[in-house]
Amino acid sequence: MTGYQIFWPLLAHVALVYGLYALLGMRRAKMIRAGKIAKSDYCENRDEPAESLVVKNCLANQFELPVLFYACCVLLYITEADNVVAGVLAWAFVALRYAHAAVHVTSNDLRYRSPIFAAGYIVLAAMWVWLAVWMAAS
Repeated sequence: MTGYQIFWPLLAHVALVYGLYALLGMRRAKMIRAGKIAKSDYCENRDEPAESLVVKNCLANQFELPVLFYACCVLLYITEADNVVAGVLAWAFVALRYAHAAVHVTSNDLRYRSPIFAAGYIVLAAMWVWLAVWMAAS
């Protein structure tokens, strides 16, 4: 790859994070309008209703494993290992994050969510292995 292609999957993940923030805001506003929680209760976030809690948890999850994804993308770029292999792996990781988030904020069914997470975990590990192999071979 040439240029900044490795950063497009990263930006796609950033779009997911912003979308989840918007969804969290909408679900919280809905809970306030429905009288399930007072606006002031969100100051300490002790009794978050389940409808918005799943989005909050999904959003928090975007700052766990994906942090390693961001670092890997930057390192792939710096080491010039951002080729087709890296690009395919990066897009696969982001696609799996979108799928994981979709399940998380809808059914939240672990029968689907866990294997999707595991697949993303493996894809990200492959990105790091690719980086290590590239650096060792250089």
